[in-house]
Amino acid sequence: MTVRVQQTSNDYGIVVEPLSGEVIAWRGDQMIARSTRARVMYETRLSPVVYFPVEDILAELEPAPAHKTFCPFKGTASYSHVRLGEDLSENGAWHYPKALPEGQAVDGCFAFMPGVATRIEHQGAAIDDLPAGNISGPVVDWLLREAWLAKSPEELLAALGSKLVEDGIAVSRMSILIWSLHPMIAGQNCLWLRDEDEVTSRYPSYEILESPIFKESPFQHVADGLGGVRQKLDTNPDEFNFPIMEDLKEQGVTDYVAMPLPFSDGRINVLTLASDHPNGFTTANLGLIFECSALISRLFEVFALTSNATTLLETYLGKRTGARVLGGEIRRGDGDVIDAAILFCDLRHSTRLETELGRDRYVAVLNRFFETSTDIVNAHDGEVLKFIGDAVLAIFPASAGHAQACSQAVASAEEIVAALAEPDPEMEDTSLSCAIGVAYGDVTYGNVGSKERLDFTVIGSAANVAARLGDHGKINGKSIVVSEEVAKVTDFPAESLGSLSLRNVSEPIEAFAITPETTERQ
Repeated sequence: MTVRVQQTSNDYGIVVEPLSGEVIAWRGDQMIARSTRARVMYETRLSPVVYFPVEDILAELEPAPAHKTFCPFKGTASYSHVRLGEDLSENGAWHYPKALPEGQAVDGCFAFMPGVATRIEHQGAAIDDLPAGNISGPVVDWLLREAWLAKSPEELLAALGSKLVEDGIAVSRMSILIWSLHPMIAGQNCLWLRDEDEVTSRYPSYEILESPIFKESPFQHVADGLGGVRQKLDTNPDEFNFPIMEDLKEQGVTDYVAMPLPFSDGRINVLTLASDHPNGFTTANLGLIFECSALISRLFEVFALTSNATTLLETYLGKRTGARVLGGEIRRGDGDVIDAAILFCDLRHSTRLETELGRDRYVAVLNRFFETSTDIVNAHDGEVLKFIGDAVLAIFPASAGHAQACSQAVASAEEIVAALAEPDPEMEDTSLSCAIGVAYGDVTYGNVGSKERLDFTVIGSAANVAARLGDHGKINGKSIVVSEEVAKVTDFPAESLGSLSLRNVSEPIEAFAITPETTERQ
């Protein structure tokens, strides 16, 4: 399907007219520009802007390469500081080094930011405004009334693409890159194709940021704050020589735009649009999209904030706990009393390892310990609640019964011991050992702490007993020590350690040592 309609219900426009006679720009009582070749640009909903040929600028212009802005009609604007003696106006003037078609009439000309030129004289006459213009139609109505009902960024992007087509814009594909706050995933890239009317999503890792594919893409250019990209594939092909342009041209694309989509936290996300109309996008087309871009950005930011909140809570609290906090259990005292098996795993010889390995390598060892423990606990439907120094506290709720929770905890303990004992070739064959305590009982699972600093954790004798059983095993060379409530409902080979008096535990505890198996339990 090829859309050839290019009519929208808005009348966004750009008009550039020459100004006859002399035009003078003043800053206070100092003349900063004087020209008989000045021209004025009228743009919908903006005040008229006077452009002066660079040769007629009297003030000193100092390039400011760090600052750029993007207009899909005129191109990427480069800025200069405006200096008059000791008076410096930072980023006070702009121009378009490679103006797009709508802006070619001001090619080679500079305009001053509001306030830099305190007045502009044109033969004593004022420069009149054009009518403000109107931005309306199906896209605007949908954005204001229905877009918020979308349940996902994919659904929002697909609906936006369909509405743009409905409004007469020949957009053939559209994508959005949203950066994330995730320890492994850099962001989400959604792509909508009109002819397929579907959205595909990719979640690139941080490694892709160093790849040539990304570094030589419009995404990199825009995300780095270098302005947007507008490429009419039959006109200025040398301005943005990105490899993807040739691919898009072969697919029938005639016009391509990548524009910044800033979020409120300052991160620059990227929205791209491609057209297959013979004449590309019209000024009215891009005017509609550009004018609505701030609202589009906020709609996508809602999904990003939710995703980031979920990711951060899962990363720092765990999936189960993170979901409870995100679900509203945020007040001190919120929580439940549950039955659960508690696993406490402590890395052995930690002090010696730090001394022998040095801080950086020790941190790498510690990360291996935490990652190994977490992956195994998660695989057995448990959840790591927290890392305490060089120890791991995990919980296995008895949602499927006492025996199931205890079996999951002990199976996790066996696998952790075996996995850590395997030499790590990346750490010069460093093998690790640990001491694990497992206990079962009712615990309070919820928020404790101060009014301003809460911790979602477990409180109860089972948690204390698990930690003390781990301490006993550490001192007495036992890798896994469990309470009687755990040993009696599991089929793991266990050696009775008798009744143990544990520190800070009021009553003696019947304990058992589990001998880790090196073969997979059938």
